Amino acid sequence: MLSYIVLVLATVVLASNPSDSHAWKAPTAGEVRSPCPGLNTLANHGYIPRSGKSITITEIMDAAVAGFNVANTSILQAAKFGLLSGLAFDTMDLDALALHNLVEHDASISRQDWALGDNLHFNETLFSVMANINPGSDFYTPETAAQVQKMRLDDSIARNPNVTNTDRELQLRSRESSLYLSIFGNTTTGVTPKQFVNIFFREERLPIEEGWKRSEILITPDTMNDMEDFIVANSNWKQSQACEPVVIGPGIVI
Repeated sequence: MLSYIVLVLATVVLASNPSDSHAWKAPTAGEVRSPCPGLNTLANHGYIPRSGKSITITEIMDAAVAGFNVANTSILQAAKFGLLSGLAFDTMDLDALALHNLVEHDASISRQDWALGDNLHFNETLFSVMANINPGSDFYTPETAAQVQKMRLDDSIARNPNVTNTDRELQLRSRESSLYLSIFGNTTTGVTPKQFVNIFFREERLPIEEGWKRSEILITPDTMNDMEDFIVANSNWKQSQACEPVVIGPGIVI
C-alpha cells in the first residue's frame, strides 16, 4: 500500500510539473547567446541546444512552435538569413547573429547599436524606454509598441551617425514588436501584460511561474498583419536612406 501511495504521489507531482528538460537555466560559461531575446529564451529553456551552438533551422522552427506556438512562416525568412552569419553549411551559432545588418539591426528595444557599443547583450538603459512607457498601466499595446519604436529610432538617429534606417529595418522592428505582443498577450488586440514581457526581455525566461500560458492560437503572419500594419502606421517613421547594406556573410557586404 505504501509503495502504491508513493507511486500515486509521484504521478501527481509529474503531472503538475512538466518535464524539467524545459526548465529555465541561465547560460553557463562556454554557452553563447544572441541579440534576440526569443532565441535566447528558447535556448535557456532547452527548446534549442542550450550551448547556443550548431543550431539548425529545423531546430529553430520546431522550438518556435513548441515554446511560443509561433508558426514557421512567421520566422522562416529570418532564420534562413541567420545561416549567413557563419561559415557552416547548415547550422548557426547564436552569438554569430550579432553580425551587423544581417538580422541584427539598429534602434533595437534592448540592444545597443553596433556602431555605439555592445550590440549582443541586453541593455537595461535602452530597455527602460519601453519599461517606462504608458505609466500607470500594467499593459503594453500596439500603441505603446509604435511609440517605443519611434523613441528608440529617434535616439539612434541622434547618437549614431552611422545608423541604418531603411524600410527593411522598419519591417523587422515591427514584426518583432508584433511577435512579443502576440506571444505574451492577446493575439487579436495585442494587449499584453507588462510583467510577462519585461521578464522575457530582462531574464530571457518564459514567465510561466507568473501565470503566462502558451497561446492556444497559432501565431502566423495572418494573425499579426493588422497589428503590424498599425505599428508601422503609428511609429511616424521617416525614411533616411533608400538602400541598406546587403550582408551575405562575415566580413562580406555588398
